[in-house]
Amino acid sequence: MNLLLRWWRPAAAVSCLTTWPATAAVAQAIPLANQVAAPDTARRAPIGLSEVVVAASRVEESILQSPVTVEKLNARTLRLTPAPSFFDAIENVKGVQVITPSLGFKVINARGFANTTNVRFAQLVDGVDNQAPHIGGPIGNALGPSDLDIAAVEIVPGTAAALYGLNAINGLANFTTKNPFSSEGLGVQQKTGVNHLNDPNSGAKLYAEISLRYAQVLSPKWAFKLNGTYTRGYDWIANDLTDLYPQGNATTGLPGGPTNPAYDPVSGYGNESSDRSTLTLGGKSYVVARTGYRELDVVDYRLQNLKADAALHFRPNARTELSYAYRVAELDNVYQRSNRFRLAGYTLQQHALTLTTSVVQARAYFTRENTGQSYNLRSMAENLDRSFKPDAQWNQDYTAAWNAAVQAGQPVAQAHATARTAADVGRLQPGTPEFRQRLQELADINNWDQGAALRVKADLIHAEAQVDVAQALRNGVLPTLATWLDLRAGLDHRTYVIVPDGNYFINPEPGKDQFSNLTYSKTGGFVQAGARLWQQRLRLTATLRADKNDYFAVRLNPRLTAVFSPTARHHFRLSYQSGYRFPSLFEGFSNVNSGQVKRIGGLRVMSSGVFENSYLRSSIDAFNAAVTAGINANTSSAPAAEKRRLAIAQNQGLLQKNPYTYLRPEHIRSLELGYKAALLPGGRLLLDVDFYYNRYQDFIAQVEAYVPKTNNPDSAAIYLSNRATQNRYRLWTNSRTRVYNYGGSAGLRYELPDGLLAGANLTYARLDRTQSGDGLEDGFNTPRWIYNLSLGHDNAFRSLGFGLNYRWQQRYYSQTFLVNGYVPAYHTLDAQLSYTVPKPDLRFKLGATNVLNQYYVSFLGGPSVGGLYYLTVTYGLN
Repeated sequence: MNLLLRWWRPAAAVSCLTTWPATAAVAQAIPLANQVAAPDTARRAPIGLSEVVVAASRVEESILQSPVTVEKLNARTLRLTPAPSFFDAIENVKGVQVITPSLGFKVINARGFANTTNVRFAQLVDGVDNQAPHIGGPIGNALGPSDLDIAAVEIVPGTAAALYGLNAINGLANFTTKNPFSSEGLGVQQKTGVNHLNDPNSGAKLYAEISLRYAQVLSPKWAFKLNGTYTRGYDWIANDLTDLYPQGNATTGLPGGPTNPAYDPVSGYGNESSDRSTLTLGGKSYVVARTGYRELDVVDYRLQNLKADAALHFRPNARTELSYAYRVAELDNVYQRSNRFRLAGYTLQQHALTLTTSVVQARAYFTRENTGQSYNLRSMAENLDRSFKPDAQWNQDYTAAWNAAVQAGQPVAQAHATARTAADVGRLQPGTPEFRQRLQELADINNWDQGAALRVKADLIHAEAQVDVAQALRNGVLPTLATWLDLRAGLDHRTYVIVPDGNYFINPEPGKDQFSNLTYSKTGGFVQAGARLWQQRLRLTATLRADKNDYFAVRLNPRLTAVFSPTARHHFRLSYQSGYRFPSLFEGFSNVNSGQVKRIGGLRVMSSGVFENSYLRSSIDAFNAAVTAGINANTSSAPAAEKRRLAIAQNQGLLQKNPYTYLRPEHIRSLELGYKAALLPGGRLLLDVDFYYNRYQDFIAQVEAYVPKTNNPDSAAIYLSNRATQNRYRLWTNSRTRVYNYGGSAGLRYELPDGLLAGANLTYARLDRTQSGDGLEDGFNTPRWIYNLSLGHDNAFRSLGFGLNYRWQQRYYSQTFLVNGYVPAYHTLDAQLSYTVPKPDLRFKLGATNVLNQYYVSFLGGPSVGGLYYLTVTYGLN
């Protein structure tokens, strides 16, 4: 469904969509647009022509004349959507890809290189970044507005770094909430639903959400609003049992799968590479993994999100507004980065102060994050196994049982099964009181080599200001300054503050106590100049942004745009811009011991000396696999130690020194062309087409590299053949690859005279090529084709409305740190019926997403997503 914009809206509502002041350009654009309206549409202004947006240029402008692609969801679009919430509706926007790590956590991305951390796509609420500070990206809509308070959503699917400097190199979404001065009264909304129907891993589960909003104008100068939302449900379940290491014992003739001694299922933990040992059994080397646990054994899938906000607004005059807002959220749900986590008692708080005048827009905000009682699922499973029996003892028991089974005449494969059963005697069983007790204990141990706790406290402090210089001159010393000139400037500063916990973060600065607060700051600003020429038909804009980040030199981001409007119906746009993404806190400063591998940030202050002295894990794995194959192929009567020495000597040439080095910012250059047209009488048919070409370099990614515990390079191979004689690291670094990708999207939206809305959009994204490809760059992780079809009506018959949406996406290759492989193509049908009762202002909405209940995964390693069936009752449609 092309959710670009709503077609009809009372003209008086234009000013309610945003807190930014209208410009002369918009004032000129609206009358010009209204000239196109057919006489039979005089009762309401055609929205395709008069809608305004802010996110594309940080100033109000006609959506048709935006210099870059911008998509919009407004009130009517959100009423018609079958999605249960405005945030879910974003999945159907042209040019947008959404992945689902959890029922309570969805990730928005655009134009390729998607992942579950969302660090390349910024998400704002009324211009305020609502990211979780230590992650560098938002956790879905956990801290965002409710459906009762949302006014509009604007999405820029492309780099917005030149204007925002928020690491928004893949795009930006801004959620605009309702202003209490223009939207007051009481609103209550209750959603009741069910999911997990016909789920082989669960019975049907209830879903419920209640939201309240109250807004009141106290006087012409003062107004306030209060919001609260409580959501409960049962999360989608990840239970992919595909073996990630089927080749582990191929040289011994044992296949992959559950009978593989090195079996490592996608949705199983505690049997990864750090939980494997090479055992010599019967003269051969076998790779054997600990048994591990399935994800559903170690996670509580109950989902809960309690959030609230309060805002006080002050208008001393018609041109000035000052507001203070406070937001707080606590949530329990599943979250995913390179590992999956159970967030429990996780809290976010945010204070924001915003000033808006005809010349100045300024805001300052403070965000505080506390991960509460959260824990890492992989570390939990690993340490559940090790807490009942250490690896060395387990391996010893396994070896003894295998030897006894073979001597008793059992085949090799059966002997492995017998050995595992014997070694697992006394293992904690899921669901038992002992298991639950140990899980609680490990969830509170803040060391991933011994427990699983995620204990992070982080703050974000941000201040920014933007000045409309041209308007200031018109208001003051140069009242006759031409209205065609646009000149504005902005400045911002951001500081992250981490309270080190000794496990996930420490303070690495020389001379500082490792538990003293760690700060990480950035200061930036932009200047933007523009002009409207040739009787307002040509609009040119140039922007230059500079950012200075701790540990990095100044980076410059230019943006050049042009919009040509030969008529009020047709608009052509062209833009070129660049953008930088600076390392997030966990990319730059992480310091985690996990599964006998230490993950450390890629800044020199964290990883000095490691890059220079390490060997790539990929080469070490190849080396050790070749050593194992050499031992198994050696049929001589030589002692096992001699066979091993020979195999090491023959294969040490496979080892490769780590060629990577300390972190640099990611960089993108982007060229975009687009065309918007309002066609047919009254502008009932809207066409929007865009094409882009991007060049990325210096992708921030992870590499595993191990340092032998020796200063003698001639002995490195011997030390790297034994896990006990090497230090193992996972390092944040930059890919050496330059990546080019291109794509585009097209959307049509047609309104019939009786109000029936039909829409279709198509999105295409393609990885063009890589130069000096090293395989370390982030996976493209994007379907080549996605399309949406929609049909809806507000009032099809006697206050009955409906909405339908069909979505299809092509299969694509997914590359993540967790698993690589193809994500199957899938399609979903969403539907809703609505009934409105004008008095007492009630609306009923019966809907379903994935109404056919065909389970799918949106990325490998993620959960299976089925149908969600719900009834929403809303009182107060203000």
